[in-house]
This record gives sequence, C-alpha cells and structure tokens, in this order.
Amino acid sequence: MKEEMKKPRYAIVDLEATSAGTTASIIQVGIVIIEDDHIIKTYETDINPHERLDDHIIALTGLTDERLSKAPEFSQVAKEIFELLEDCIFVAHNVKFDANLLAEQLFFEGYELMTPRVDTVELTQVFYPTLEKYSLPILAKSLSLNLANAHIAISDAIATAELFLKLRNKMRQLPKRTLEKIVTFGDSLLFESQLVIKEIIAEKSSYDDKDYIRVADILLKKDQPMAKPKHLSLDFDTNCHYLGLEERPIQSQFAQLIEKRFEEPTTSFIEAQAGIGKTYGYLLSLLPRLDGKQLLISVPTKVLQDQIVASEARQIKETFNIDCQSIKSPQNYLKLDAFYQTLQRQDHNRLINRYKMQLLVWLLETKTGDLDEVKQKQRFEAYFDEIKHDGFIDASSPFFEVDFWHRIESNYRKKPIIITNHAYLLARSEHDKSFLENKVLVIDEAQKFFLALERTSQKKVNVTKILQIIHKKLQQDPPLILQRLLESLQFELSHLVGDFYKKKRNLLEEEHLIQLKQDISEYPDNDLDELKELLLSSLTVFWLESEQLETHRETYLRGGQTDFRRFQEYLSPKTKTYAISATLSISKKVNLADLLGFDEVTFDYLPVDVSLNQKIWLDKEAEPYEKTDLASYEALLVKKIVSLTRKNIPMLVLFTSKQVMLSVSDRLDDYHIKHLTQYKNGLASNVKRRFDNAESKLLLGTGSFWEGVDFTQQDKMIAVITRLPFDNPEDFFTKKMASYLRDNKKNPFYDYTLPVAILKLKQAIGRTNRRQTQESAIIILDNRVVTKRYGKQITKALAKQSPVREENFEEILSELSDFLL
Repeated sequence: MKEEMKKPRYAIVDLEATSAGTTASIIQVGIVIIEDDHIIKTYETDINPHERLDDHIIALTGLTDERLSKAPEFSQVAKEIFELLEDCIFVAHNVKFDANLLAEQLFFEGYELMTPRVDTVELTQVFYPTLEKYSLPILAKSLSLNLANAHIAISDAIATAELFLKLRNKMRQLPKRTLEKIVTFGDSLLFESQLVIKEIIAEKSSYDDKDYIRVADILLKKDQPMAKPKHLSLDFDTNCHYLGLEERPIQSQFAQLIEKRFEEPTTSFIEAQAGIGKTYGYLLSLLPRLDGKQLLISVPTKVLQDQIVASEARQIKETFNIDCQSIKSPQNYLKLDAFYQTLQRQDHNRLINRYKMQLLVWLLETKTGDLDEVKQKQRFEAYFDEIKHDGFIDASSPFFEVDFWHRIESNYRKKPIIITNHAYLLARSEHDKSFLENKVLVIDEAQKFFLALERTSQKKVNVTKILQIIHKKLQQDPPLILQRLLESLQFELSHLVGDFYKKKRNLLEEEHLIQLKQDISEYPDNDLDELKELLLSSLTVFWLESEQLETHRETYLRGGQTDFRRFQEYLSPKTKTYAISATLSISKKVNLADLLGFDEVTFDYLPVDVSLNQKIWLDKEAEPYEKTDLASYEALLVKKIVSLTRKNIPMLVLFTSKQVMLSVSDRLDDYHIKHLTQYKNGLASNVKRRFDNAESKLLLGTGSFWEGVDFTQQDKMIAVITRLPFDNPEDFFTKKMASYLRDNKKNPFYDYTLPVAILKLKQAIGRTNRRQTQESAIIILDNRVVTKRYGKQITKALAKQSPVREENFEEILSELSDFLL
C-alpha cells in the first residue's frame, strides 16, 4: 500500500525589531504553527535588546524600554524558537526581513535555520491581483483578517496565518490547469513560495476547468446568463423605492424635468447642482421609456465612468436584471493574443513573470478585460503596453470569439445601458456615425464636454521619442539622401525644442513649419508616420508643450484648428440628447449650448439650495504665489497643511500645478506626514481608492480631482484649494477662446476665463459634500479672492452654494474645530 505523503507543517512568523535595517535587534517574536490547515500552536515572547527604543518604534509597537528590560534575552529563548521552526516551512509577510533577521540571530546562538521560506506578500499579489495595496493592515480590512493590534508580533502572525489559509483556499478554488501554468513562472517568486502552489496542485486529482472557457491553455471566466429583465415603473419614486433609496425632493424634480422633455426632438439642457443624485435621476426616469432604444451615458473621466458602473449601474443590474456595457478606448483592455505570446517565453525580469501569474488568476475573475482593474500595473508599464489592445483582432486568431474588445463590439448594441467617457464618445462618433444612432444620449457634466470636443480636434506626437528615433537611425549610417532628410528634421526639431525651453516660444512659425512639412513629406520610411500624419493633416496651428514625469521631461508637438467644432453635427436627427451641467451660462453673454454649436435647445434650471453642512473659509493672510520665490511659497503651504493634519480629519489638497504638488509632497515627507500623492503613489483612481480605504487621511491631487471624483465614504472632510483654477493664458485653447470672444465683442476674462474658474471651484467644492449627512470644510489659500477686484464675484458665486467666511489662518483653525469636531 502506497504510503500517504506527509503534509508539510508551516510556521507563520512575525518579528518586531528596533529598526527595519540589517543591524536591527529583535524585540518581539510571534509564531503560529499550522498543520493540515489548522492552527495547532501559538508562541509569543518579548526580547530584551539591551538598547533604547526610538520614539518611532515605541509609537508603532506600544513596547517600552521598561517592559523590555524585564524580558528574556534572545539567547534564553533561541533553543525553544529553533525547535519550533526547524521542521517547518517558514512563512512571513515580507519573509526576507523576518527570516534573515531570525536566522542570523539563531546562528549567533549556534543554531542553523535552513527551512524553506514562503512570502505571503507575493502570493497575495498573485492570487488577489485587483487589490491596490498589500500591507497587512490594508489586507486585514480588504480580506476581513483578524488583526486586533497591528505591529504586535503575535497579532500580526495570527493575521498572516489567516491570510495564508485564505490563500490556500483561494488556490483550491482555482482550476488545476491555471495553477500548473502559474507554476511554470514560479521560480520568479521569492525563495520557495511556489511550494505552496505545488502542494495544492498535488491535492487535485483531475482537471476541474469545466466552469471556464479554455483557449490555448488559457482559462477565462464564463459569462453568466442574465435573468429576464424586470419592468421599471413609469413613476420615478416607485423605482427609487425598489432600490431602497431615500426620498429626495430635488432629485424627484430633476427626474420630472427629464421625463417632461423626453418626447421633444430638441436637445434638452438642464442645470443641476452636484450632489442631488443626478445619475439615478436620469437612469430611473429614462429606462422605462426607451422603447427599444439604448441609453448612452457619457461622463468626463474614466474614474467617474468606473464609479457609475460599480455603484448605480450595479444596483440597477442586481435589482432589475438590466445590464450595462462600459466602453473605453481599446487600449484599456487586455489583448489575449499578445498576452498569450508573452506566456510562451521566460522573461528574465521577475516582475514581468509575476504579472503573468497575476493575469492568469485575473482572467478567471474579470468580466470586462479592463486592465484598470489590475491596480499595480504602473510598476512596469512597458509590459502592459505590450499586452494592451490595439483595436484589431484577426478572425483566424484562436482568441477571436473570446477577445474582450471583440466581445464589446459584438455585444454593446444588445445592452440597454452604455456608459462611456467624453473623450471616447467623441473619438468614436467622429469615425463611426452609427454609434449615436437609436440612442438616448445623456451628456453628464456637459461643461467638460466642450473642452473634450476641443481636444478631439487636436493631435500630438512625442518629440522626445521622435528625436530618439532619428538619432538611432543616423547612427546606422543610412544612405546619403535619407541622412540629409534625417539631419534636417533633427535640426529643425532640436532648434524648436531649444527655443521652447530657453525663449519660451511654443508656437511654430511658418518658416519652420514649411521646412518640417517638406522634409517629412519626402521621408520614405514608416517609423515617423505619427509625425507625418500630424504635420500633413488639415490642422492649421502647431505648438510645443511639455510634461514633467518622475524621472524626466518629455516634449510634445501638438496641432489644432482655429475654428470651433459643433457637436450637433455628430448627432443623428433621431438621437434624443440631454446635456446636464452644473451651469448652463458660462457668463451673461456666453452659454454652453452656443459653445457646443446647438441651434435649437430648451433650458431648464433646478433651484440651488445653500448647504449648511459645508462651510467655505477664505484665508485673508494667504501668501501670493510667486514663481520667483516658489520655495518660500511651498514652505508656507506645507506649514499650513501640517497644521490642518492635526485635526485628524480626511483631507484633500487640490493643486493647479503638478510640479508644485510633487514638491509639496516631498516636503511633507521631511515632516514624516503620511499622505498619498497623485502620480507619485499612482493614478487618480488608485490613490482615491486607497484614500477611501483609510490608508492615509491626506490626499494631494490635481487634474481629475478638480473634475469628476466624488468623496462619499468620508463623513467629515477638509478640502484645501491651494490656488484658483484659472486656465493657463498661454494655452492654445485659451488663446483661441479669447480671440473668438473678442471677435464677438465680448470680454475674454469676464465672459469666459473668470466664470470657468468659478465653475471649476464650485465643482471641486461640491465633490466633498455628496450626502445630506456629510460635513465638509473648504479652505481657499489664494489671496486673490481677497485682494483682486474680481474676488467679490468669486465670493458671491460661492456663497450661493455654501456659507463663506473671510478669516486669518489661525481663526480658521479654531472655527474648524467648532464646525467639524
């Protein structure tokens, strides 16, 4: 009779130490022994390090010098610890630190610890690929682990043991074929971590992938059939009742306006303030009236798009069995063909191989193939550039029927609801007129749609990369004619870039443009096609701009049109369109319908209520932003932010400059202030989720945080506006708008620039007050609101939304305590 293989015993270990360095001394040990998936023993002890603890370690662990002075020395417990571990597989969360430190200390006492090592950080990254952060406290919250006292060794060891058992159970639930594929890249895992996967594979006697789709040894999640859709009531309030939504009179008024305008052929513009529940308002009033048409919703950002899919659309699907299709540009989705090709090779880069393992697990879970679901892809974007979709799929590909983009294209016409973003809607409808046919279109936050419309009329190329291509080609000793063309292109582009940075010239003059067009028109190879398409297009104006990345700066050549586009020209006459905006009138002389090019429209306005749950403070002592002394400005800004963090309330700090934001973040690091920063700690969607998960109470953001990110999780919030969000006067679009307004006898600043800045302010402020029970404090640290003549217009506009007070900063701190605490 074959003897059954003895199951391994695992020792889950956590150490607390005097530091995180290699010279650290152990001050606490926690061990949990697991056998046959059961905890059979726990062990804990303090260790006397014979050195004083620093304040950080005392605050982190709760241990004191007095307590440790009474603890045993490591030599007194070394034999007991070694005997516990010697026949086990050593498991830890960040095993390299714990195992190395413990093995070294045991070695000094005469014990050689040679056990295999397993790291739960990497295993969790592989088997929970959609989590954003893998620290033990964050995992405890995400996976419901019992972490009673973080940074107490036995508490951390018990939580890690629970995590380890969850990982094993998760592996058991996965098909054997996927686990076997994962193990082919297992050598890229730290130490012997793959032993756990192999053990689970050995448990599985047969292949169990009948619940998945198998294509070329890749397993994919099967689509689950939808139950028959339920009929919604024509009465909005009844539908709200089915969803369990609280009654909101202003939301009902909004829904009534949607219903009232439904049969009218003209485009309906509705002004509605943020925070009234617009999304449910148009969804629940339009869905029962579609009569075979599709509801197409467009929002400003992908972040907001994902937010609606995960919230309102999910609730409607679960309650009424009405499905939706989210559509982004193809580059957001995984291309299975490309991914499969990377699986055929063993990369030397350990991180790439770990991504392959993660994606194999993710493919068993994802319904969409949207790579935004994989939260840590920014750590090696080059690999994801290789496997992202290009919008094309060969019909002969084995993945043709299951290709994510192909399935979206095949199925979106069958879904009652389509959710997309402004940029994709415009890009798609420009070359695919059928996309808007037979639709009821809702343009949410239509004030952003106008800017998106302008961006679609522009094209850009990366000049930094173009110059690199040219330099590489010249080093290959090309034929003389080709060499002359390349040298001319290199000279012209380098000269333009030099003038851009040295003399601040961004617009291309006619003589340079003529030479560039001549050279690129004669260039025979296709490696500069992007530049050729840009320069030889119908665009009329060209300019340079730059982007500062973490490690370097990149320069772009952008082209645009001097004329404004009319969105009405994109629409089918049968498309019923709603444009919903926080404001319809940019100013008394400029309205949104005019800017979008609509001729016949209706305007409706919802009443605006002043929110008493939100207050706005103007810092009358705020320091002016001076580029000549930017360091002093940033230092004073940081000082005020640090003071506000002492309130211990979730806080959003909004910047208009990425450079200033990153500099302030570095200064906050010097103060040891824990915070999250857009770009530095991830993209907007990632840092927002981490903020919502209470990983940090301070978030620094720019860009999309002004536009379309709602903060609903926090009961209390502080939002700091560091600078008024005026458009850059040197921006091409700003100049184009100014010229258009002057031609029409209007004032560019008072009829557009100032009203748009006020609108951005109101939008940002409204993002932190999304629930009736939510309280938020807004602090504006820009002295122009107080010192400039136009400041009164800003104050008057904000006062219609929330009470406004003008105080010095110390008084603001005091009043904040009374308001929020």
